[in-house]
Amino acid sequence: MSKTIYQLVDELPTGGMTVMALRSLDVVVPGEWQNLVGFDNTIRAVTGETDPDFIKQIGERAVYLFNDKSQGYQTALWLYQTVDRASSALGAAALANKVGEKIPLFGFLGNITPKAEKAQTIDLAVKLVVELVAFCQINGIPGDSIGDFLASLGDYSGESLMRMAALVCFDGLIPLGPDFIQMVLSRFNNMSPQELEQNQSFQGVKDQIPGGSSDGKLGFINESFASVSGWMGDFVNSRGLTPQNVAQNLSNFIEFSDDKLDYLGALLDVSTNYYEHTGIQTLARRLIERAVAEI
Repeated sequence: MSKTIYQLVDELPTGGMTVMALRSLDVVVPGEWQNLVGFDNTIRAVTGETDPDFIKQIGERAVYLFNDKSQGYQTALWLYQTVDRASSALGAAALANKVGEKIPLFGFLGNITPKAEKAQTIDLAVKLVVELVAFCQINGIPGDSIGDFLASLGDYSGESLMRMAALVCFDGLIPLGPDFIQMVLSRFNNMSPQELEQNQSFQGVKDQIPGGSSDGKLGFINESFASVSGWMGDFVNSRGLTPQNVAQNLSNFIEFSDDKLDYLGALLDVSTNYYEHTGIQTLARRLIERAVAEI
């Protein structure tokens, strides 16, 4: 890793498109997410500690744990970063100078285009599997532990719950519509391993996806998404989420029309890295909690 965990947390942005997009979801998971920035600040927030010497001890132990390659923390970070970069591969530079402004979406139609439905459905399913595998890495359990991950979703909170909310809203509802769950399941039930291999998101992380062969990995992705589909459906229904009301929450800083939600999805793809941002925050929290327990 080119940066330490404390550098990554210290350098998290306090504003910009990713932070604004996540804050728009506060109405979906109210009060769950604080944009914790700064490693020492995160230690204080997670532990309630104020003693500088003890905070230093916690930080040193957390850094040691992160640097231990026999643990899964670095792999989890790599997964969060890699899947985000695949989503942002095109158009980010064209948007960089507009972050923080009220962005008229139509001004960027020449720079970004929506993903094809097949690519979008694969990307969504791969992101979900990345969450599952990263969870297993962080918790030191086998990477194919679908049951453990599904059981843990009921306890998800804070930045982890926000990441799942963003996955459902930004990668599911907005680009694919209210039937996104059925769309993904239908697509994967009729997909060949060759189609999966052509997807950039899958290519980036496939070595960490359980299943062995491409056919086995396809089966694992399909099983994982099907297992979590009930949780996602309940999440959407219990909160009355629609593509329109999710998009409305974004309208405070992005101008768009309701018939261009697929372009809004593309804009979010190229201008946000919510998986990496909240993933770093999740890693910091888990490392700090473990460090306190071990001191």
